[in-house]
Amino acid sequence: MTPLERVRTPEPRTPPPISSQLGLRVAVLGGVALVMFGIIFFRIWYLQILTGEQYVEKAAKNTLRYLPIAAPRGQIVDREGNVLVTSKVTNAVQLVPWELPPKGPRRRALYRRLGKQLEMNPRVIGEIQEKGEKEVPYAPVTIKTDAGRGALTVLAERQNEFPGVKQEEVSVREYPHGEMAAQVFGYVSQISKAEEEPRNPLHANFKGVKPGTIVGQQGLEYQYNRYLLGTPGEQPVEIDSENQVQPAKLAATKPRAGYALRLTLDLALQKEGEVALRKGMELAHALGNPGNGGAFVAMEPRSGGILAMGSYPSFNPERFTKPLSERELDEIEQVGVGAKSGQPEPAPLVDRATEGAYPTGSTFKPITAIGSLEAGVLNPYAGLGAGTCIYVSTVKFCNAGDAEYGAANLVDALKVSSDTYFFTVGEMDNSHGEVIQHMAHELGIGRPTGIDLPSESEGTVPSPKWLEERNALETKCTREHHGHSCEIVAEPGAPWSVGHNMDLAVGQGDLQTDPLQMAVAYSTLANAFMNNGEGWVPTPHLGESIESPSGGIVQTLKFPPRRKVKLNPANLGLVMEGIHDATSESGGTSQDVWSGWNQAKYPVYGKTGTAERTPYVEQAWYMCILPDAGRPIVIAVTVEQGGFGDQAAAPVARLIASRWFNQPLKLVSGSSADK
Repeated sequence: MTPLERVRTPEPRTPPPISSQLGLRVAVLGGVALVMFGIIFFRIWYLQILTGEQYVEKAAKNTLRYLPIAAPRGQIVDREGNVLVTSKVTNAVQLVPWELPPKGPRRRALYRRLGKQLEMNPRVIGEIQEKGEKEVPYAPVTIKTDAGRGALTVLAERQNEFPGVKQEEVSVREYPHGEMAAQVFGYVSQISKAEEEPRNPLHANFKGVKPGTIVGQQGLEYQYNRYLLGTPGEQPVEIDSENQVQPAKLAATKPRAGYALRLTLDLALQKEGEVALRKGMELAHALGNPGNGGAFVAMEPRSGGILAMGSYPSFNPERFTKPLSERELDEIEQVGVGAKSGQPEPAPLVDRATEGAYPTGSTFKPITAIGSLEAGVLNPYAGLGAGTCIYVSTVKFCNAGDAEYGAANLVDALKVSSDTYFFTVGEMDNSHGEVIQHMAHELGIGRPTGIDLPSESEGTVPSPKWLEERNALETKCTREHHGHSCEIVAEPGAPWSVGHNMDLAVGQGDLQTDPLQMAVAYSTLANAFMNNGEGWVPTPHLGESIESPSGGIVQTLKFPPRRKVKLNPANLGLVMEGIHDATSESGGTSQDVWSGWNQAKYPVYGKTGTAERTPYVEQAWYMCILPDAGRPIVIAVTVEQGGFGDQAAAPVARLIASRWFNQPLKLVSGSSADK
């Protein structure tokens, strides 16, 4: 046997048997894998077979965008149905973003050609286009709504030269009376990104309104937007994978016009008020006074319905119906900035009738009088206020022009508007608490009136507590500004004094109110006078009813009185006698203005006022009540820097009253020196 043969070949080894535990693990893992593959297979089958069409449909919807089609806004009409604000259909020039040439020289050249046809600055066209595309992506951007037939014809005939430019019928707001009552009506414009934010205070009024919708931005257009808006339509467009717009196969949803809003305004009276206010300002100019602003309110005292209300300077709301660039919007909002030293800013967007903040001068005296009588402080028959001035310590309080009226009773003091009389009353009241303040608040001064407009001034009736709070604010502010006065109060830290109350008694000092609040206060007096002392504070309002486009009433708007006010008829009678004598008897502060008026048929109860507003020329005021049984009216007029009340404001009131009672229109300026 050879050596190789002697080498033993190893016998093959048999693997050890698999244990039962390992076999179980393999079986479990295999089962889990089988189940997982089954679930995946079933899910794929479910998605592709059972719900495939559903997800295809959802995917298609994800490519659709719904662009709003503005609904014609409802009309605004006066009490007789005369149209005040309406909508019209016009051919607008629009830019289609996805059809425009790329940004650069070609697009700038297009804007130059288009600007030449539309008489617009090419830069402004670009700004409007960028602003519009940012606000509502994928939507055509309106560049001009009143291009004119000539420009539209050129654009239609030479379409190849104007890629991305098209004409489209759109509904736009129309204000046929121009600047008339502009602050009352307000204006409309496209809802902004900021207004879509839930944290924006305006958002609540625009909840559910889609981006790009034209909405009311001020005045009645804002207040009643949900009624006037209508139901916008929708134009579906398809967005492809490259974010480009493609024509959609779905039909557009047509818009539905908004409801109409009927107002308490009287168109003829509104027109007369606007003209009269400007005439009053011209009277101020003739006397060398600036007379550069003012407002008026004519109210039906029983219901609180506003018959006419206007503010100057004004603006044309139609300017906002046209596309505006950011720069143009800024220019409108900045109107008035940089006014000459010593002159108030024009601020045409401010409604001076409801947002003004002025002392009232002597028109406040009837409020002082009735408050002092009701509190039992004043004896109306006692002679007070003799001399040209009265003194408190070393401070003197004098009549306008240092006039001497002698010791007058209440009726005569109101007739001639004796300041020394009412300074004395203010001094007496001060030791009996907040007598004047209580009556002012009771009649509606220094409180929001509740008018159906989006904003109004609260006003200020100064009192010891008010001054204490203002001093605290001044102290805090001064500390935060490292000792520099914040001028929140004229004399930081000074406590309430009798002088404060004396100024308030004649409508001066820190008193701040506006024509609307004064109209409410005088209306309350009128209601009590016509009802044996049982009066009420009316809620002033402009809205009367909501109506369908065909004229049917959808909703009657209700504005119940704020509260009841009970006044002693004898006390009220004396106050009313005094302000009636002021319009009808020789020596009355507005008797010359009402000369020739039929006092027997339409008695006038009126009060002039001349308010000091440092550093400006005095502000002219006039308040009057004509308590006709069938057509009562309260009129409030103020002319900024107009001079004495009977020179610029009272003539305006007479013109308004003349129109209301169909009397000859007569412009008469008085000559009474009354503060």
